Amino acid sequence: MSAAAPGGPAEEVASVCGLTHEGEGVVRDGKTVFVPGALPGERIRLRRVRHHRQHDDGELLEVLTPSAQRVAPRCLHFGICGGCALQHLEPAAQLSAKEAELKSALERVAHVAPGRWLEPLAGPVWAYRRRARLGAKFVHRKGRVVVGFRERAAPYVADLRGCEVLASPAGALIAPLASLLTGLAIREHVPQIEVAVADNATALVLRVLAAPPEADLALLRQFAEQHGVRLYLQPAGLDSVRALGEEPAEPLRYALRAFDLELEFSATDFIQVNGPVNEALVARAAELLELTPAARVLDLYCGLGNFTLALARRAQSAVGIEGEPQLVARARGNAARNRLANVEFHQADLAAAPDAAAAWLRRPYSHVLLDPPRTGASALLATVARLAPQRVLYISCHPGSLARDLMALVHEHGFTLEAAGVVDMFAHTAHVESLALLRRP
Repeated sequence: MSAAAPGGPAEEVASVCGLTHEGEGVVRDGKTVFVPGALPGERIRLRRVRHHRQHDDGELLEVLTPSAQRVAPRCLHFGICGGCALQHLEPAAQLSAKEAELKSALERVAHVAPGRWLEPLAGPVWAYRRRARLGAKFVHRKGRVVVGFRERAAPYVADLRGCEVLASPAGALIAPLASLLTGLAIREHVPQIEVAVADNATALVLRVLAAPPEADLALLRQFAEQHGVRLYLQPAGLDSVRALGEEPAEPLRYALRAFDLELEFSATDFIQVNGPVNEALVARAAELLELTPAARVLDLYCGLGNFTLALARRAQSAVGIEGEPQLVARARGNAARNRLANVEFHQADLAAAPDAAAAWLRRPYSHVLLDPPRTGASALLATVARLAPQRVLYISCHPGSLARDLMALVHEHGFTLEAAGVVDMFAHTAHVESLALLRRP
């Protein structure tokens, strides 16, 4: 059904049948149209605003029949800010949608179903995000700096006053940061801010494209003292990051309490964004792998040892492999600080098939854990198969690459997909984190 809109595109009334990978409503009345803000089962009024070959982009004008799972978004900026896509859908339904996406990917791409579906891993859905990258931009027509995530439908920095998903105190610091940057002489030369909320401190790394004069440095020091945060300046690459003033004596750290571990990290290191969910995920990894005191674990893409050190607590030995040298150094330091003598870390490029002569590949392993980036682990699958571990746990941040890799592990290398499930690491976003447990033939 459609009606001509005077001076503009026609309006339509249609039913929403699903969600896209980005959390947009899908309408299939005629040519498919994706509508941000619409939910499955709803009857809506929409307007098509952009046309593509396979689909159109739509604008939601009115929800005529709302979904029973629709809720009022908590954030005033929802719909403009691109940080969240699903605040209008209740958290339990978000998990169901993510589980459906994982199931669909396994069926369509991998042509496989797990022996059992795991209960979704969930945790806090507000004030949970301990790592983030915020944009900053001096807007001349506003006469001030805006700070926030990118807008959903435009390449601009969303003008935020606060954030409901950033961990405390970072969520409440966006407006004060915008005011701080507006007052700097270099306000047009600070394009981004890295946020890291540790158990013991909050760090903010300002990317600076011009050297701040002494007056700016004084304002930055005053802000850090007033808000109890650590400020760092990054004039070039990651190796240029320096603390404002003396380097704090106590490094950033987070705990894995079930394993009696404390891990140290730098303000720009990768860590899992949701601390409580990460703790639950590490515990589930140890449970699913069914480690024994004789187990020999290989952790690929190990980072700073998040999984490796915990698994070493339950195994005879653990070996972690990582491509970033600074993370390898951090992992070794974390092993030493936690007095773990049965674990070691090596640097290797995991984007390509590893050298079969590498010392760490000439050992037997009973268990393998994979935690690759979004692109997946396709270069390592043949190597994993040759190692013939009893169990493989694959932790994924992209259901498409996971399904592609599982297809190879199951149909080419003979592994059995024993279990799979989703992890709600990024509540209110369309991001799907998942895990899959395989056992050898």
